[in-house]
Amino acid sequence: MSLTRRTVLFAAGAAAGVAGAKWLGGSPVTGTAYPPAVDAAGKTVLNDASLLNPTPVAKHITINADPTAELIAQLRVELAEAKAAGRPFVASAARHSMGAQSLARDATALTLDQTWIEPDTAAGTYRVAAGARWGEIIRRLDEAGFSPKVMQSNNDFGIASTFAVNAHGWPVPHSAFGSTVRSLRLMRHDGEVITCSRTQNADQFNLAMGGYGLNGVIIDLDVEMVPNKRLIPTYETMAGVDFGTRFVEALKADERIEMAYGRLDITLESFFDEALLITYVPADDQSDLPAASGSGFISKASRPLFRHQVDSDTVKGFRWFLETEINPVLSSGGVTRNSLMNEPVITLDDRDPTRTDILHEYFVPPERFGEFVAACNDVIPSSYQQLLNITLRFVDTDTDSVLAYARGPRIAAVMLFSQEMTVRGEADMARMTSALIERTLDIGGTYYLPYRLHAEQAQFERGYPRAGVFVSGKREADPDLMFRNALWDRYMAHM
Repeated sequence: MSLTRRTVLFAAGAAAGVAGAKWLGGSPVTGTAYPPAVDAAGKTVLNDASLLNPTPVAKHITINADPTAELIAQLRVELAEAKAAGRPFVASAARHSMGAQSLARDATALTLDQTWIEPDTAAGTYRVAAGARWGEIIRRLDEAGFSPKVMQSNNDFGIASTFAVNAHGWPVPHSAFGSTVRSLRLMRHDGEVITCSRTQNADQFNLAMGGYGLNGVIIDLDVEMVPNKRLIPTYETMAGVDFGTRFVEALKADERIEMAYGRLDITLESFFDEALLITYVPADDQSDLPAASGSGFISKASRPLFRHQVDSDTVKGFRWFLETEINPVLSSGGVTRNSLMNEPVITLDDRDPTRTDILHEYFVPPERFGEFVAACNDVIPSSYQQLLNITLRFVDTDTDSVLAYARGPRIAAVMLFSQEMTVRGEADMARMTSALIERTLDIGGTYYLPYRLHAEQAQFERGYPRAGVFVSGKREADPDLMFRNALWDRYMAHM
């Protein structure tokens, strides 16, 4: 990837698959984007990517150890102590969710930050600790000539957290990350460790996939990998309403496509009128692949352009010009699969204490994408919210997880908003979110659960019709309700 192309790519917001990380206390903590603070009473307070969920916890533990018998014994002691004290138990990694899905008040909270990975090149899999970050996984697989089959679009997250939200990314034509997990080890409420897969304890496997840690603590996972390759991009513009069907047509027409994503014009003057589809196929020359690169200085230098989009249609228009007219001309060279995925969310940090980045994500049947564009036109421009980016992805049918969001092939629309950290800003965001969810449900789609908990109860149950099955399974797996978080409390505790 050329220097110039990387500048344009990140100026266009490619790293905005999740909210930009912020600093607390003026300095970052390795492996944790949102480090602990201490309140006036001396209690440890944890937060998440929204910065809107400060949550006091009874005990906070950081786990760096490999998933050995000693670690399992330690977890059993902590779990038993929490149970005796009558407090919740919650495990997380970088806490990038935005509605306290990784938090529980007065809980024992684990931060998993591990590096243990064992690739098996003969089997095409790797065994990995639950708290390993994707950046470390890419580095280790890259050395062996391999790449994650599916992962999120950024490398800061913990791999078990990716499974717990069943996230997805640019690799196609796959379903979400959970579809590439062969098996995992799970610690239950009583300290028992069980192996879960599609053939062994399958009910617990399906509860854990996209289950937000509510049926146990994942110890490690066995995951599929694929060969790393040099990929060549192709760019295609079209009407925004045509994007869903065109994306599916492109994937069916060329089985060589390994990664793909799209964008929409977000200027108010031509809101969602035009779309851009970028697809990647293997280059003819696969010799001498370079090591996976990161964004470094150039991506950080692109941050001001991305951030100056707030209240500026001119900057949004310039960014769209760069992405649709300039970037295709500059990007004829190849880029490795690993380099495309090896980017941190910190790249586009806003550094503004009065605003925060908030994500939405909607899953839309491809043939009804035009109706989704119309819904967004009705709802978003009339709000006070500043839409800075939308990334479009393909997600195939999820046949495993109980809380499945892709009950058929879907176009995933990931939106990044810059929100005022005010009462007005939060109220307007809640109103807009509820309206978008309702319109998306009306066309057979749904919304993603890791973000702000602004959906109404009826919307949650309509978007996730097997929620009752999930609640029953969770209560059976965890009769003492040890594993809880805000998502459970908000929507499921009373079901």
